[in-house]
Amino acid sequence: MNTLKIFASSPLMVPAVTAIYLADLGEARGRQELYTKQSPQKLKTLREHALIESAVSSNRIEGVTVERSRVATVVFGKSILRDRDEEEVRGYKNALKLIHEKGSALPVNEDTVRHFHYLSRGGAGDAGLYKQVNSDIIEKYPDGRERVRFTTVSASETPVSMQELISLWKDFPQHFRVPELLLLAAWNLDFLCIHPFRDGNGRVSRLMLLLQLYHLGYEVGRYISLERIIEETKDRYYETLEQSSEGWHSGKNDPWPYINFILYTIKTACNEFEARVKSISAPRGSKRLMVENVINSLAIDFSVSDILDKCLGVSIDMVRKILKEHQKKGSIICIVRGRDAKWRRNN
Repeated sequence: MNTLKIFASSPLMVPAVTAIYLADLGEARGRQELYTKQSPQKLKTLREHALIESAVSSNRIEGVTVERSRVATVVFGKSILRDRDEEEVRGYKNALKLIHEKGSALPVNEDTVRHFHYLSRGGAGDAGLYKQVNSDIIEKYPDGRERVRFTTVSASETPVSMQELISLWKDFPQHFRVPELLLLAAWNLDFLCIHPFRDGNGRVSRLMLLLQLYHLGYEVGRYISLERIIEETKDRYYETLEQSSEGWHSGKNDPWPYINFILYTIKTACNEFEARVKSISAPRGSKRLMVENVINSLAIDFSVSDILDKCLGVSIDMVRKILKEHQKKGSIICIVRGRDAKWRRNN
């Protein structure tokens, strides 16, 4: 809540790059309805793909992983799960499903925050409960050394801080003239600095980001995985979070690095959504469309594993079949053969 207090205490001076992001995102929201009226089959493909990517990427950022061959079963199936990691991935999927089904009708309040934590932690242990002991953010180095990257709000002060943060989200637009997307990004930063749960704060922050975007009229997270974009720029995510949290407790932090990162993430998702809708020309099989879209979005040189990383739930045999078809057409060529084959788009 300290970042929002900074915004409330003095006239807001928005950096030029931030203003550009806001203008671009305003235009993207204006075009949103045009693209969401496209073929239901096309959008269904994007929705399913985004659901898988979001559940897997958000957990993988926190070191929670499942076997590639099990992804589709964990996300869409009803079979018995094997371990805690699979329970947390499915729980995150259930939270995503709740957001996509209810949208802006789902309130931004403490009950929602705690319920997201309960789901994303698989309902185990202290899931849904604020931390009971102080827990700082510790960075561990490969050589075994550790350092305190950020001292979070104490356990005793967490309930009051969360109440205040929720109140600011509800009341801020009525009393202060601050662009709503800046409010969203600042709220996300303050949430991570409060660090209300013992574990799982990053995942809850990304679920809240998705929900609050719905409240502001942005539905891009339904079709493009924000979590996957954050994972792909994970180093920058942690870097800007550390930059913007320095001095947070005294209200002297610089929020703009992290705010701009969040705006960049949303803009990237909007651009990708528009590009994908435009590129889908026929309602063929959803998995084939997924693979072909990914091939077109990768670097000129790529491997089968690059495609599989972005096409969770698609078999390696299907990917190889599609690559051979494109090879016959001449649209791609094989530049390295064998187990670690490399391909190149023939532009």
